[in-house]
Amino acid sequence: METLTPNTQDTQRKVSDAEVRDALRTLLLAIGEDPDREGLVSTPDRIMRMWKEIFRGYDAEKKPTITTFRNTNREEEMIFDTGEYYSMCEHHILPFFGRYYFAYLPDPDGRILGISKVARVVGYCAARLQLQERLAEDIIQMLSDALKGKARGFAILLRGRHLCKTMRGVRNRGEMAVTLYTGEFKKNRQLRLEFLKMTEMM
Repeated sequence: METLTPNTQDTQRKVSDAEVRDALRTLLLAIGEDPDREGLVSTPDRIMRMWKEIFRGYDAEKKPTITTFRNTNREEEMIFDTGEYYSMCEHHILPFFGRYYFAYLPDPDGRILGISKVARVVGYCAARLQLQERLAEDIIQMLSDALKGKARGFAILLRGRHLCKTMRGVRNRGEMAVTLYTGEFKKNRQLRLEFLKMTEMM
């Protein structure tokens, strides 16, 4: 599975607000609504503003700057981070959301990540139409690039709840977990178990 990179203006036709507004009005008609009734007149504009926020991951200008620092203490031990994420499933454009658990093994001769940067990268990569599996890959790729490929390994666990399964279809609690390991985490079972144990403590 390939990682997802934002489109650029050179490869994506610019769509006007009027075109988007007309398309949203058509969709409201398609579900049996009246786009001209009082409660819906401004809905297309509200959706456009919302999309600019929740799909900011397509805007290369909003890509976070990932600060790194020289590994002056030659750290080699696992560095762990956790937090929440929100994304939209590309199959039905419904939310999936949950918690991420991330760890990496610094290269003693490399650099380390700024403390808030993992959360910023997760948020940026999640702000696209996504698959949970690809989201994990996008996050690891972006952080690996920031460290110039000089990390001894990455681990990520994404726990997610998918509304496309909860609200439609089988209408069952749609929960899913995805793990991805690289480098030493992929080779060393004990490291993986240590990582998973830390996820259970958070």
